[in-house]
Amino acid sequence: MYRKICADAIYPVSSEKIINGVVVIDDQGTILEISDASKFDPAELETYKGIITPGMVNTHCHLELSHMHNKIPTGTGLLGFIGNVVKNRAAESEYIQECIVNSDKYMYDNGIVAVGDISNKTDTFPVKRKSALKYYTFIENFDFLQKENALPTFDMYKKVYDDLEEKEHLRKSMSPHAPYSMSPDLFKLVNSLNDIAGKTISIHNQETPPENELFLNGTGEFYEFFKSFNMSLEDFKSIGKTSIYYALQYLDPRHKTLFVHNTLTTQEDIQAAQLLLPETYWATCPNANLYIENRLPNYKAFLETDANVTIGTDSLTSNWQLSVLEEMKTILKYQSYLNFEQVLQWATLNGAKALSWENELGSIEVGKKPGLVLIENIDSRTILSSNSTSRRIA
Repeated sequence: MYRKICADAIYPVSSEKIINGVVVIDDQGTILEISDASKFDPAELETYKGIITPGMVNTHCHLELSHMHNKIPTGTGLLGFIGNVVKNRAAESEYIQECIVNSDKYMYDNGIVAVGDISNKTDTFPVKRKSALKYYTFIENFDFLQKENALPTFDMYKKVYDDLEEKEHLRKSMSPHAPYSMSPDLFKLVNSLNDIAGKTISIHNQETPPENELFLNGTGEFYEFFKSFNMSLEDFKSIGKTSIYYALQYLDPRHKTLFVHNTLTTQEDIQAAQLLLPETYWATCPNANLYIENRLPNYKAFLETDANVTIGTDSLTSNWQLSVLEEMKTILKYQSYLNFEQVLQWATLNGAKALSWENELGSIEVGKKPGLVLIENIDSRTILSSNSTSRRIA
């Protein structure tokens, strides 16, 4: 049975919007036709008020931290935030699972079709195996620059990696956490496991001023942060450049690299990464950036370098909800030089490309099965308003 879905406008992403457009799909959700309503008998149409977009791609999430919603205060800065997560992460396993299930369903209902998800444990794996969402799981490694811990750390996270089998809707890679948390030895071990070219690797990047200060000058708050966890930076030597240059020494150009947050990333940083890594993507998580550090990236730097920007939600530890639409609204609220269609591409097709699902997801095209999202309560001028909502309709 075919569905003929009509709305005020269809935004295919890969082509121009269609006013009073119609998308015809089969019972599996595959796109059969994209046209305008004048070609159809109105009685045939399933008609909605609002606009239809492809399903959205959340390229950065920590699903396993869903149980920490509203447990960490805002505005602490990244180092305070990490300390609070470590101290408050423990919870009953049944409650953790309940929250993971609820977050997975919330993302599906609100129009997300695929997720790039960080895992330090196996807690999310039972839900991911059954989920209607696609998950690219990044098994995250960190030894906090303590090279003597590189091998035991890697062995610990390899057990997590081995526990998740790859399937059509499940992909995985070993990934580094951040420049300030990866010794050269651990970088090399992670690279040794990702031996098949064409994976996606995720890494947190330039999220807080102390991160750049550490690598530029060998000074700053990270010294006290490490000391609070009985670790030392005595052997650390600054490189005289921002933190991304440290990571670039070790990231493998055979893979797609997804840099996450990038709140302090400059045009020069972006160009350096794109020169060394042919397939580079930049995940922005604006609500999490405001939650933790009360700052946003300079999006103009990404526009001026033709960067491939994607959108993530981060976790419920650092966000009020797991909605890509809410991230879009935040970007457009504070960066009015951007427009809806640019940010929609970040939320859909760019994310699908970053996670290598662009043949199926990311745009409304014949033969694809991208999921269809209805955005309601739109504004005639800016498209999105503070009252706009999203829900999955196919």
